[in-house]
Amino acid sequence: MRPYRRSSAARFCRAALLCSLVIPLASSRALNPAACLEQQDVKAASDPGPKAQADEIKELTETGLQHYYSMEYGEAENGFRQALALDPDNAATINHLLNTLLFDQLNRSGALNTSLYASDKFLALKKPASVDARVAAEIRKLTERSLELSNQRLARHPDDEGALYDRGVTRGLYATYEALVEHAWFSALRSAVGARRDHQRVMTLDPANTDARMIVGMHTYIAGSLPWAVKVGASMMGMSGNKERGLALLQQAADGNGGSSVDARIALALFLRREQRYEQALATVRWLTSAFPKNFLFALEQANLLKDMGRNQEAVDSFEGLLSQAHEGRFHDPRLEFAYYGLGEMLRGRHQYGDAANAFDDALKLPRLDGDIRQRCALSAGEMHDLMNDRADALKEYQLALAGDASTPTAQLAKRYLHEPYRMQ
Repeated sequence: MRPYRRSSAARFCRAALLCSLVIPLASSRALNPAACLEQQDVKAASDPGPKAQADEIKELTETGLQHYYSMEYGEAENGFRQALALDPDNAATINHLLNTLLFDQLNRSGALNTSLYASDKFLALKKPASVDARVAAEIRKLTERSLELSNQRLARHPDDEGALYDRGVTRGLYATYEALVEHAWFSALRSAVGARRDHQRVMTLDPANTDARMIVGMHTYIAGSLPWAVKVGASMMGMSGNKERGLALLQQAADGNGGSSVDARIALALFLRREQRYEQALATVRWLTSAFPKNFLFALEQANLLKDMGRNQEAVDSFEGLLSQAHEGRFHDPRLEFAYYGLGEMLRGRHQYGDAANAFDDALKLPRLDGDIRQRCALSAGEMHDLMNDRADALKEYQLALAGDASTPTAQLAKRYLHEPYRMQ
C-alpha cells in the first residue's frame, strides 16, 4: 500500500495546489480586509488616535488590493508594508503581503498560465517555479509570524473565527509555495488539509460566513475531479470531494459579495472551463475583466475561452486586441508569450501558417521567456514552416527548441522533425 499512497498523495497534492493557481487563486480578497481591521475598530471605539490609524490601514489595504488585482505587485507590496508598519501584529495584513510577494514571483516565473490549469497537464509538471532567494526567505518568515499570531489567539480562544480564517489563508498560501517552489508535496498536502479544516471550522461556527466557502469549495471540486484511484488515496488523507458540491460552494462565496467573492469567481471561471460550461465561464470572466480592466490574466482568459468555444474570429480579435493594448501600456508587466502562443494556435487552426509562424516568432523575440513556452513556440513555428515547405527555416526552429531541456516531450518532437518534416495528421 505504501507506494500507492505516495503516488496518490503526490498526484492529489499537485492537483489541489497547482489548480489553485489559476488566477491567482488564493488571492488577497480572500484575506478579508474587514477582518484585518477588527482589532483597530475595537481600539478606536474610545480613542480617536487608533481610529485615525484604522482608517489609514483600511485605505492602504483597499488601495493595495486594487493594485494587486491590476497585477501591479510592487505598488500593492508598498501599500501592505505601510499597513503592516502601522500594526505589525495583524496576521491578516501579513497575509496580504505574503500573498503579494508569492504571486509576484510566480508571475515572473511564468507560472500563472491559465490554459495549463484548465486541463490535467499540470499533473506532470516537474520544474519548480523560480523564486528569488531573498523573497523566498521573507515568505517563510512571514508565514511563521502569521501562524504564530493566529495560534496565539486560538490558544486563548479556540473558536476565534478570525484567527481560524487567517490561519487557513496562511496555510493555503504556504501550501502553494511548498508545492510550486519547493516541490515538497507531502508538506504542502499537510498545509492544504489544514487550510481546509480551518475554514470548515469557520463554516461550522458561522454558517452565514460565505468567505470560508471559497477554499473549501476549491478543494471539494478538485478532490471530486480526481481519477477514482487517486480520489481514494485523497479521501484517506481527509480530502473527500464532489465536483457539483464544490461548484455550489464557490457560487455561494461569489454571490456573498464578501472578502473572497472575487477569488471565488476566478476559481469558478477556471473550473467551469474545465467542465466545458463555457457560457457560464465566459460570463464570469467578463465580470472580472470589467471590474479589473488592467489585469492581463483576466483578459487572456477571455481570449482562451473564446478559443475553446470555437468562436474563432472573436478569439483572434481578442488575442490581437489584447496584444495591441499591451503594447500601448495598458497592462503592467504582461507575459505576452502566452497571448502570442494562443494567437498562433488560432491562426494555425485556420490554416494561416505564415501568420501563425510570425506569432510564434514574435513570442520568441521577447526578452523574458519561460523555457517551456520557448520550446513550444519554436516547435510550432518549425511545424508552420514545414507546412509551407520552408525546410531551412523549419530546421532552425527545431534546433532552437532543442537548445533548452532536451528531455521534454516537446524537445523529442523537435528531434524527430529534424530528420523528417512535420506533416499534419
